[in-house]
This record gives sequence, structure tokens and C-alpha cells, in this order.
Amino acid sequence: MVRRDPDRTRQEILEAAFHEMYRHGFQATGLEAILERTGVTKGALYHHFRNKTELGYAVVDEIVRPWMLERWRAHFEDTTDPVTALKRVMTAILDEMPEDVILFGCPLNNLTQEMSGVDEGFRVRLESIMEEWRGSIADALRRGQVQGSVRADVDPEATALFLIASWEGMAGVAKSLQDRAQAAAVLGVLGELVEGLRPARPVAGATA
Repeated sequence: MVRRDPDRTRQEILEAAFHEMYRHGFQATGLEAILERTGVTKGALYHHFRNKTELGYAVVDEIVRPWMLERWRAHFEDTTDPVTALKRVMTAILDEMPEDVILFGCPLNNLTQEMSGVDEGFRVRLESIMEEWRGSIADALRRGQVQGSVRADVDPEATALFLIASWEGMAGVAKSLQDRAQAAAVLGVLGELVEGLRPARPVAGATA
């Protein structure tokens, strides 16, 4: 008899649950579909997760959180030119955006829309990801202000939240229209707004 590695089995369950939740939503996801995808028994699933809700929380903590934050945080750590970093990450993520995001949207946004209003455990976890995401952008904007690469009158926290809302809105538009070109158009406008965070350059020939 082949003995399963418990850690590997748990990871397979998490990945299968994420796959089902991403495509169908948490509430419509059935445990039978997860069992069929992984080939594990119901007993093995309940050995790792007491119930479907606990499994959903683990998907948020261990799959969605790193998926979201690793795509953004590395671009902002220690940068003193957050405007360039923001434009670079938007271009990179659009270029590398898997077809799943066009078809199914952003997993963080999907779960926020579906579950934040009906389950406090989901809401707290999703809010924590959003706050960490916002904090990484806001901290970069503050460093930019110190270095003079971001306007002094910019509110880092409000601007970071606006950028996140714009990004999530873009993902929703792409999902609704099933069109990568529309996502690119939204990000093009957002890139112009981001450029406006830089201090104004002196006009050539102007006198004090």
C-alpha cells in the first residue's frame, strides 16, 4: 500500500480547494469536487481540516495571501522611486497575467465580494491582506516623498487605497468583458494618473 505524505496531501487539498473556489466561489464549492480532484478520502480531508469553512480560511491564508502579496511587495521593498515601481509592476503583471484572471477575475476581490459580508472569519483575513498590500504601497510612497520623487501633498494611505481599488476594478472589468485589451486600456489611464504623483518639473526658462 502506498503511504501518502501528510504535508503533501494537505497541500494538494488546499490547491484543489483554491481551484474550485476561484472558479465557482466558496459557497458553491462542494467537498466532493475537491475529493475527486485530489483522489483523497473524506477521512483524509477531515484529518487536516475540521470543516469546509476551516479549509476556506486556510486557502485564504496559505494560497491567496502569498499569491497577492508576492506579486506586489517585492517591487516596493526599499524603493525610493515608487512611481516607476508602480508603473513597472502594472506592466509586468498585465504582461504575465494568466488567462484565469481574465476569465475568473482576482481571487482576493472575488472572495471579498462573496464572503466579507456574510462571514467574519473571511472578512478579517481578507481585510488583513488588503491592509498589508496597502501598507507596502503607502510605505513606498512615503519613502518617495522623503527622497523627493513623490509630491509632498500626496496622502500615501489614501493614494495606496485608490490604486488598489483601481486595480481590483480593472480585474472586474476584464472578467466582465473577457477582454485583456480592456484591462490594458484601464491600466494605461491608471499609469497616467500614477505619473502625476511626481513633483512638477520646473518650466525651462522660468524665473523665480
